[in-house]
Amino acid sequence: MGSTHNGNGSAIKDMEQGSFHGDNASHEEKLRNALTNTMTLSPELFEKIYLSPKGDTKGDLRKTFANPTPIAITGFVVGLLPLSCEYMGWRGSGGTFATATTSASVFFGGVLLTFGGIGEFFLGNSFPCLVFFAYGAHFFTYAAAFIPWFGAVAWNSSPAGNDYSPGPTFAAGFGFYPLALGMLSFIFLICSLRTNLVFVLIFVCATMGFGFAAGSLWATALGSAAYGNTLLIATGACFFAADMLGWYLLLAIMIAVMELPVPDLPVFDLSNVIKAKSRTKQD
Repeated sequence: MGSTHNGNGSAIKDMEQGSFHGDNASHEEKLRNALTNTMTLSPELFEKIYLSPKGDTKGDLRKTFANPTPIAITGFVVGLLPLSCEYMGWRGSGGTFATATTSASVFFGGVLLTFGGIGEFFLGNSFPCLVFFAYGAHFFTYAAAFIPWFGAVAWNSSPAGNDYSPGPTFAAGFGFYPLALGMLSFIFLICSLRTNLVFVLIFVCATMGFGFAAGSLWATALGSAAYGNTLLIATGACFFAADMLGWYLLLAIMIAVMELPVPDLPVFDLSNVIKAKSRTKQD
């Protein structure tokens, strides 16, 4: 998992020989603590469990606080799964903009992604911080649009004043929102080329899904309900694929974090490819 620094080598050697003793800790506990404090993550493992290249940040916050990355990914996969299935109409689900799981969008998608973004902020991981904050805000925004208290639907409903029946005006205007999310996801896609293939594919699916969502809304606003529904199913399929990739990524990270005695799941690190191409151009 990493390498040990020589600065504490003598202390570790003394503990291994049984000559280092504390007042309230056993020999094994002292040895474990010393080894833990002297372990460093390889660049590949760091990028796998933090989804970001290792930066030159001050302090030892990663040794003090938990890894926020799996927290955010948990919010992403749990919040997105029911939405994607509703978009595809599985088991008779669906209805008006798939609002049956609004609470999951708020408390799993929005809350956990925001908490994850805060954690990444303090650890100095700029890219996942931005991604988690942005998608967390998306879950909050999407859910809020269909909570009657905010009035977004009622002001553009058919008939007017109905909190639960979005009209063509709402669909036409709301279509610009997934368009903006698609553009943002495309930027994330470009930046993710520095991380791993699984993360890249998540953004590929997200970019396509938001594009289909915008098309679905605009087709519905023009009265082409059948075509709009077809595009909505495509939206659900893209988001479902992104969600399954997220589950895989979550499992891969947790296997590495917990050091489980099972084979590591590959995420196909791309950082070395980018570095190799950069060195080739410099040469």
